[in-house]
Order: sequence, then C-alpha cells, then structure tokens
Amino acid sequence: MEALSIPEMIRTKRDGGALSSEQLRAFVQLVSNNNIQEAQIGAMLMAVWQKGMTPPEVETLTREMMLSGEVMSWPKEWAGLMVDKHSTGGVGDKVSLVLAPALAACGCKVPMISGRGLAHTGGTLDKLESIPGFNISQSAAQVQEILASVGCCIVGQTQTLVPADRVLYALRDITSTVDSLPLIAGSIISKKAAESLAALVLDVKFGRAALYKDLESAKELAKLLVEVGNQLGMRVGAALSRMDSTIGQRVGNSLEVVESLETLKGRGPDDLMELVTTLGGVLLVMSGLAADQSDGRRRIREAVMGGAALSKFQAMMEAQGVAKEAAATLCAAQSDYHRVLRKAEHQLELSSPADGVVVDVDGMALALVLHQLGAGRSKAGEPVNHSVGVELLVSLGQWVQKGAPWLRLHHEDPAPSQDQISRLQSALMLGAQENVRRKTLVAELLLPQEFMK
Repeated sequence: MEALSIPEMIRTKRDGGALSSEQLRAFVQLVSNNNIQEAQIGAMLMAVWQKGMTPPEVETLTREMMLSGEVMSWPKEWAGLMVDKHSTGGVGDKVSLVLAPALAACGCKVPMISGRGLAHTGGTLDKLESIPGFNISQSAAQVQEILASVGCCIVGQTQTLVPADRVLYALRDITSTVDSLPLIAGSIISKKAAESLAALVLDVKFGRAALYKDLESAKELAKLLVEVGNQLGMRVGAALSRMDSTIGQRVGNSLEVVESLETLKGRGPDDLMELVTTLGGVLLVMSGLAADQSDGRRRIREAVMGGAALSKFQAMMEAQGVAKEAAATLCAAQSDYHRVLRKAEHQLELSSPADGVVVDVDGMALALVLHQLGAGRSKAGEPVNHSVGVELLVSLGQWVQKGAPWLRLHHEDPAPSQDQISRLQSALMLGAQENVRRKTLVAELLLPQEFMK
C-alpha cells in the first residue's frame, strides 16, 4: 500500500502532517525487524524533530515501541505494588541507589531498569558496577526471583525489552535528535510501560547542569511524560528538580556508591534525602501505601534512618552477584569502603583562592572535567574508570579561608592538566552571606489530580 510506504511516511511528517496509527505501527515494526534502511530511520527522526507530533501520535508511537518486544508480567498478588523512578540525569545523582531499597523496605516491588552514563551525566549501572561482582544483566525470570526475595533490583535493559528503542536511541544520538520531546517521551515511557508498572515517578531536572536549563521547558517535557504514561495505564507523577550544583558531596562512580551507603546508614546529605523522600513519598501515595505526601515522606525517611533500606541494599547486592563478605563489609556501621571498592591512584586537594562564603558550586564544570579524566564516556560501549571523581570539602553557605582545601580530586595517570585544574577551580563561587540562595531542590510536583494533597 502506498499509504504504508516508507518514503510516503517520511514525506507526510516532513510536510507537517500527522501519521496514522497504522503508519506508526508499520514504522516501529520495520525498525524492530531491521527491515528499513538506516538512512530512512534518520530521515524520519529528523522530520519528527523538526515538525513534532500530535498527542495521539506520541501515544501510538510509545505504545507500539512498548509492544515491540517482551512486556513483563508479575504475580497477581503484586498488583498495585510495582513501582519505578526515572531521572533525566544529573551530576552526583545517586538517588536510585537509596530509593529502590527504601521503597522495597516499605512494601513495594521495584524492578528498576536503569541506564549508563553518556555525556556529562553519570549512569546508575556504572555506579553499581564499581562494586566487584555486581551483575546488572538479569533475565526476566531472575528479576522476578530477586523481587520475590528482596523486593528490588537494579538492572540493565534486556535484549527482548523494547528492541525498537535500542535502534532509535542509537540513531537519535548520531543524528542530533536526542532532544525531541516526542522521541524522549517514546523512549522513556515505552521502557517503563514494558515493566508493567502500577506507578512511576519522573525526576525531570532543570538548571545549569541539566538537559533543560529553565523550569518551563522542563515542565513541558514532564507534562508530556505524565500524560503519555497515564494513557498507557500507569499512574505517573513528576518532580521538577533543580540541577545547578551537585547532588550530595561526591561525584564519580565508586565515590557515589560510598555516599549512597553513608546515606543508607543515616548519615546522608540533606539534598539527597530531600529527593529520596519526595520521590519515594509520591510513589507510596500512588501505590496506596501512604495516606498523603507527608506520610509517604515520613515512611521513606524511617526506612532509611532505621536501617531497613540498608538491609535491602545488602540483600540486593548479594542477589545480583556480590560476595556476601564484600556486601557485609560495605554495609558495616563503620566500613573501610576501599577494602572492596577500588580507590584512585592519586588524590589532589584544591585550595580556595580567596576568603569568602560558598554561594554556589558549578556542577557542570566539575562533570565535564571528570568526564575528560575517565569518569564518563563519549560514546556507548566505552569503558569508564570507576574510581575517578571528586569530593566537595565545603558546603553551601560555609565560610572558607584563602588556602583552605575545598575539593579533593581522585584521579589516575596522567595527572590533570593545568587547564583542567583551572576549570575545576572555576566551579567554586565565593561571595557574601546575603548572596547565598538556599532553595529546595524540588521546585514543583505534577501529580494525577486524585493525589494532589
């Protein structure tokens, strides 16, 4: 049929027309079955990037992507308890490592399918793989087994889950169409819908170190994600959170594992706990395990501060391949983390160039240098150095004297260049106390109407 010819579909979208459900279904099937030329996929992606999609088109694209592979199924008694979270990426964003076990401790089932870092953002899977033995590759049967015994797992996307997305995402990356709202929505929501979730919370970030620099553009994406997710049968809420500095005091894969463990031992930074309790509270409300947002936040906090979440994290590590002794060492009250986690060969402390109050730290500046030093990757499949990272030795509002250390860099050979050190130094912003603007990280919540309490 001419209506289903690939050139005709591309022409329709290129000229600003809407594709029918039949056309979108055919396109996704052709992509999944590798029966379409790569140039044609690229042309369609660029047409979507330029002309956008109508809400019905986005819903159909997402649904067909979800159905392009395996859709997970769960025991009936878990109905309503299947939850997950997705973040649009940030610097020092280790929320998943604390949130998944906290939710499991509260009675949820969390089949968290996560990604790797690309560009300046860190990936949850890279962080966990800095723990020797941690296996992120689990079959659907293994995931169900871990959920039955532990309540949470954090794994990579399987070969059979949303295969259309793997093809489209790789081509979006090389055709400069990554920032297309319809394509972002299709990619994120199709994978989560294939998990057969009851509830999903999205952490959509905005600011200097985020994909979206301002609240309004981030909100546009959040609204689309919530709308499409709800249409596919999930309860979906979103938090719009600031991403200017870093989350917590540590950035870099193994260093973020250390900070996550410290948080699970009740010693975590306030900003990280704000995100964990807010996002977790939303999921507990949407899954019926908390009466309202305040009750949900309280339950998550108690799970973390009381040690129940730490026990779940230890059990998850063991279920995903970490040796019992190593897991026990990491979860001990006073742990020598580097008995298990590799430490970088060198540590370099940078000193404050002047007296002043810390009014800000530029998370993007830190992330870009760490990326160059090996903590991140420029293209999929590249290895990362798990031990490269930084520790902030100061916090917002703190007075520092000239010459006092403010940052500790963990690096390997070769040593950082003078230019890289200068760029790290430029991340520290000093000023007067009145210039310190303390803002909560979560600027706004977008929730289904029945949960707006």
